[in-house]
Amino acid sequence: MLNSLKKIKQKKLRVGRGIGSGKGKTSGRGIKGQKSRSGVAIKSFEGGQMPLYRRLPKRGFNVIGKKEIGSLNLSEIQSFIELKKLKLTDKIDLALLKKLNIIKKKYKKLKVLGKGEVKEKLNLEVNFLSNSAKTKLEKSGSIIKIINK
Repeated sequence: MLNSLKKIKQKKLRVGRGIGSGKGKTSGRGIKGQKSRSGVAIKSFEGGQMPLYRRLPKRGFNVIGKKEIGSLNLSEIQSFIELKKLKLTDKIDLALLKKLNIIKKKYKKLKVLGKGEVKEKLNLEVNFLSNSAKTKLEKSGSIIKIINK
């Protein structure tokens, strides 16, 4: 049994070693041309077919499903009121928050989230409102207007 487990070694094909070897002279590379030279590899060439890198759409670093919605928590609104950046008499909307540099100018819509507490009565005009924020604002007696633009 052990004698039958001999190592089988296949000789490596030595190209360019005479006409009798079958791979002599041009070593199976054909005659002339770019592919017959040494050190040449035609990368991403698919034989005239449209290469993969040109078939796929250009994407780069742009997020495909990006939504330009700025979000603000109730705790942040409360802290801005305490810092006297926001006044209770003001209507808190996207334009005011952009003007005061509270949210970035790139945002086109505004969503208020429910983290934190609100002590005062607010006048809000937003595009979206989370359920927890809605209950907390209703409890404080705030005026909420939801706009769809």
